Amino acid sequence: MFGYIKGELSYKDPTLVIVDVGGAGYELKITLNTYTAIKDQTRVKLFSYLHVKEDALTLYGFYEQKEKVSFLQLLSVSGVGPSSALMALSSLNVDELNGAIAVGDVKTIQSVKGIGAKTAQRIILELKDKIFKSDHTGKVPELEDVSHNTIREEALSALQTLGVSKVQAEKSVTAVWKKNQGSVSLEQLIKQALKAT
Repeated sequence: MFGYIKGELSYKDPTLVIVDVGGAGYELKITLNTYTAIKDQTRVKLFSYLHVKEDALTLYGFYEQKEKVSFLQLLSVSGVGPSSALMALSSLNVDELNGAIAVGDVKTIQSVKGIGAKTAQRIILELKDKIFKSDHTGKVPELEDVSHNTIREEALSALQTLGVSKVQAEKSVTAVWKKNQGSVSLEQLIKQALKAT
């Protein structure tokens, strides 16, 4: 229904944006990779997907078309819903996910919160023929300087939005923070904390 949504960013956090299009605010759930790509922008164009359920209409937004394609491929796998697909693409970038699928790396896919061994095997089995290895490095730009407390608070909020309990989120964020001695970007903090949960 919506191929993409283009407009002013009126709100953004690591899991959600609101894009103002002609006075109407569209709320889109996003991945950490998309957040990293748009965090310094005021106007965005996000490739979008509308997920329809009996009780809800939810928009998902992606900075790159390949991320949207990967999201839809994950949704085509039995047992993988939008939340799990979003979590997978927040824990891994498209190239990392496709690489893991291509070589049958169950452990990497299973490291995503909410994806067990059977689902990881199903993802590999059903998507191996659909994906291809990309030459993109998937490097993430460093987060601009913000206060350390803000980074920790945003990371905790994002993890809870992604379904991690408050206690577990605090435990994981603290562990990652100490391990990196506070020298870590918001996206890296969330990704590492997700893997630690």
